[in-house]
Amino acid sequence: MRILLIEDNVEIADAVRKMLERERYAVTQIGDGDNGLAQLVDGEYDLAILDLVLPKRDGFAVCAEAREGGVTTPVLMLTARDAVEDRVRGLDCGADDYLIKPFEADELVARVRALLRRAERPPTPTIEVGSLRVDLAARRAYVGAREVELGTTEFRLLEYLARNAGLALSRGQILDRVWGDEFNGSSNIVDVYVGQLRRKLRAAGKENAIATVWGVGYRLVT
Repeated sequence: MRILLIEDNVEIADAVRKMLERERYAVTQIGDGDNGLAQLVDGEYDLAILDLVLPKRDGFAVCAEAREGGVTTPVLMLTARDAVEDRVRGLDCGADDYLIKPFEADELVARVRALLRRAERPPTPTIEVGSLRVDLAARRAYVGAREVELGTTEFRLLEYLARNAGLALSRGQILDRVWGDEFNGSSNIVDVYVGQLRRKLRAAGKENAIATVWGVGYRLVT
C-alpha cells in the first residue's frame, strides 16, 4: 500500500513515516502544500496523511482542490488545532478522518487501517466492463451469461483489473494488491496469472480482454 505523507515538521514527518514503514506501508514524504497537492493529483496513492498547517498552501486548500479535481484518495488530516470548527471545516473540505496532535502511534496506525479498509469496500456488488460481469458478493465472474471458472487468485486479479478498467497497472501494483506486501517471489508470477486469465476469458467468449502495456504492465480493455 502506498501512502502520501504531507507534513512540514521534519521531526513529526520522520516519526510518522517510520511508524508506517514498520507496518510495511510505502511512504512518500512531502513538506509543503503545493508539492503535496501535485503528488495527490498526479500520483497513485491508497491514502494521504495531510497536515493542516503547511507552507505555500494549507491542508484545507490541498484537500478541497484535490476533491475538486476528482481525487478520491482517502485523506486523514492531522492538526494541533482542537477547535470543533476546524474539524468541521476539514471534513467539509473532503477529509475522511481527523487526528489531533499529539497522538499515539497505535491510534494513527489504527485509523490508517480503518480508512484503507473502508476504501476497499465496493460501492456496488458487481463490476461490469462490456460483456464482463464480476460479482463481488458471490465471488464469481461471467462473460454474458457464461460463468468463467476462476481460482481464488485469478478472481482477485480480475477484480483488481476490473476496478481499474482502462488504466495501465504496473506489475508492482498488481503484486501489491493481489499477492500482498509480504510476497517474496518473482514478479513473473503476474505474467503467468495474466496468461491463465486471458485463456479463461477467451474460452468464455471474451477476446483480447487484457492488453499488455509495454514497459508498464497490463490493463483491462473497456
